[in-house]
Parts: sequence; C-alpha cells; structure tokens
Amino acid sequence: MSRLSPAEIIALDRAHVWHPFTQAQTAPDPVVIERGAGVSLFEPDGREWLDLVSSWWVNLHGHGHTGIAEAIAAQARTLEHVIFAQITHRPAAELSARLAAALPAGLERVFFSDNGSTAIEVAMKAALQLHRNQGQNQRQRFLAFDGGYHGDTVGAMSAGVSSGFFNAWTEMLFPVDVLDLPTTWIGDDAVEAKEAAALAALDQHLAACGDQIVAAIIEPLVQGASGMRMHRAGFLKQAAERLRAAGVLVIFDEVMTGFGRTGAVFACQQVGFSPDFLCLSKGLTGGFLPMALTITTPAVYEAFLDPSVEKAFLHGHSYTANPLGCAAALASLDLTLSADCAAQRQRIERHHRAALAELADLPMVCQPRVQGTIAALTIRMPDGPNGKGGYASPLGAQLTASFRQNGLLLRPLGNVVYMLPPYCISDEQLERGWQGIRRALLALR
Repeated sequence: MSRLSPAEIIALDRAHVWHPFTQAQTAPDPVVIERGAGVSLFEPDGREWLDLVSSWWVNLHGHGHTGIAEAIAAQARTLEHVIFAQITHRPAAELSARLAAALPAGLERVFFSDNGSTAIEVAMKAALQLHRNQGQNQRQRFLAFDGGYHGDTVGAMSAGVSSGFFNAWTEMLFPVDVLDLPTTWIGDDAVEAKEAAALAALDQHLAACGDQIVAAIIEPLVQGASGMRMHRAGFLKQAAERLRAAGVLVIFDEVMTGFGRTGAVFACQQVGFSPDFLCLSKGLTGGFLPMALTITTPAVYEAFLDPSVEKAFLHGHSYTANPLGCAAALASLDLTLSADCAAQRQRIERHHRAALAELADLPMVCQPRVQGTIAALTIRMPDGPNGKGGYASPLGAQLTASFRQNGLLLRPLGNVVYMLPPYCISDEQLERGWQGIRRALLALR
C-alpha cells in the first residue's frame, strides 16, 4: 500500500471515522500522529507534541518504551491468544500472582476483562450475585458519590450518572443512590466541616437503608473525568469503614489512579483500606494494549463455589487475559515498582506544586490541587449566563486551541486544566507544559 500524505489521512478520517467525545460538526481537523518516543509525539513533518495527559491517562513510562515493546514481541512469537475458559498460561498466572503480592493483603483473586468500564461491570455484577448466592435478596441498591465517573457501559453509567455525561441515555440506566463527596484543594479551610457533613449524611443513609445496599463505588482520592476533583484519604477511610460495618461491599475504581498516579503504587495503599473489589485498567499495560482487571478477596471468590453452575460467575470476554496484554503488564509493572519510578513520581509532584504556586497570582485561577503526578486548577468563571463551568464550558475548546499552537497535548475538562504526564517526563518538559498553561490563561484576560 502506498504511503498516504497527512492530507489524505485526514480526508479518509473525515469520510469514515467517528471520534470519541467529539462534536464532529465543530471540531477542527484531527492531528495526524505518526510516531511517539518518550513524552513526545510526532506529526509526519516532524512537529513535536508533548503528551501531558498520557494519551487519556494510559501511558506510564513513555511512548515506544523498548522494554515493554520487546516483551510483547517475544510473547507474540510464542502465544498471541487462547481462550481463557478452563485454560491458563504463564503470563496471566504470573501477573495475577505479582499483583496480589503488591496489593494490600486479601486482594488476591483476579478476573480479567477488556477495559475500565468492563472492570466496573464485573465488580457490580459480581457484588450483586454474591448477595444473591448468599440469600440476601433484599440488597438491590448501589451507592455512588457525586461527580463519580466509572465508564460508558450501562452499569458504569448508572453508577456515574451524577457526572453529567449520560443525559442522552437516562432511560437505559438503573437507579443508584448518590451522596455528596467533600472535594478539597490547596488552601481549603472548610474541608473538615465538609467531611463531617458528608460522613453524617452517609451515617443517616446507612441507618435508613444500609441493609438494602449491594455495594458502594468510588474513585479513591481523585475523580478523573468530572474535573480531577480530589478528596482526602482520611475521609475515604472513615467512609469505607462505615460501609463495611453496614455489610456493604466496597468497590474502588482505580482505573485511572492505579499504578502510581496518586503517589503510592495504588491509591488504596494511601487510604489504608483494602476494598472488596479493586478495578484496574488504563496504566496496566503501560499504554500499549487494552486490558483490565477486577481484583477481589477469597471470601468473595468462595461465595461463587457450588456444585451448581448457576452460582458460578457467568461473565467473560473474547480477549480475556490476552497473553500479549499480560506480557506488557508484567514489563510495565517491573518499571512501576522500581525505586527509579518512585523517585520520578516524587519529582513530578514537587514540580507540580511549585508550578501551581507560581500560577496562584493569576486572578482566574482557583482551587489548585495536586495528588501525586496529577495536578489541576479550576478557572474562575464570570457571573452571568456565560459563566457556567463544567465539561461543556466553551473555555475547553478555547484553551485546547491555544495548547495546540504550542505543541502541547492537553485536554481541559471544561474550565478545569490538568496535567497527568508519563513518569519519564523531564523537568524541562514539565516547565514547557506549565509555561504553555500560563500563556493560555493570560490570553483569557
């Protein structure tokens, strides 16, 4: 096949491709990316972009990482895929064991699926069936927290209904109880009062209907898609302990926060609480291949053991435990667990904090926040009909255009600007990103 020019690629794209989270009628032509190396992405003419959002939060160690690429290539020459029902293979077994060793005690049974949304579906379906298997048929309700986003399949959408992304499909969704989450930021003097109010509301809800709730689901420490909204570990631990005391299963959605994003390898380690279900994806394979995991406890697993197949968990995917994805995950995990990677994450957090402190003098900047390698700020909106923030804010498109001019791959969440880079980013590249954000903010005046 002959080599296509960038214009020909865009023409084909415009004729045939339907892009995610994009209004095609108003969107500019997509950028054609030909290759990647480290934090950089390159157009065919050599123009460089800095990938400061890790390509939708999946890339941990940089594009084209040779160690991960070589692990995939070696596995492809041996076994590319095999059905996983009543069959196993070394990469899946080894990955499961290594993750069990790295996670808090008790999280040791691994169910493979395809992406973050399906990992959530697995947890929600298994939680509901567990109660059925144990004769607790009165538990039919799920609990989530305001602003949570858990994916785009029906169960995940139902749990994330308060994020505001799913208004087009309300008829498809089942009811989920939603409670307030006490979000916080640097210099938030009201956080303790907000946490006390949220815990009191949770206590009241559990007293009223705790014995009817199947499970509660939360993104620990950082809610991603709803605007990098952050809450404190101490609050989450207290909330999770109350849920467990009421017999409610606890699901931690670490699809985004897992594998070092919040500082520790897993956010649940910072919280000091081991959930009943832990959902992982995105950074799992270092950004190379789609794969997800739902990790649970022996007690949950054993609730499905019975002579009758009806009590088995009858769920699966064609590419469950794909050996290539497992090989990539093992190579990425080696890198993530290294002392060098921990030092890189600490360096990124220090740089984020210093950069946000320098931006504090800008009048439009409010609610600066950092959790590990994730940094965000909210742009203060003016009063009046044009002052509405959120994902649909026109500020997002305006800022994105400015970032594109500077070769920065950043995707504002409406009036929220955030940075979530690969761990291999240099201080110079971080500074280039933050200076580009400053220029874009100044242009808003």
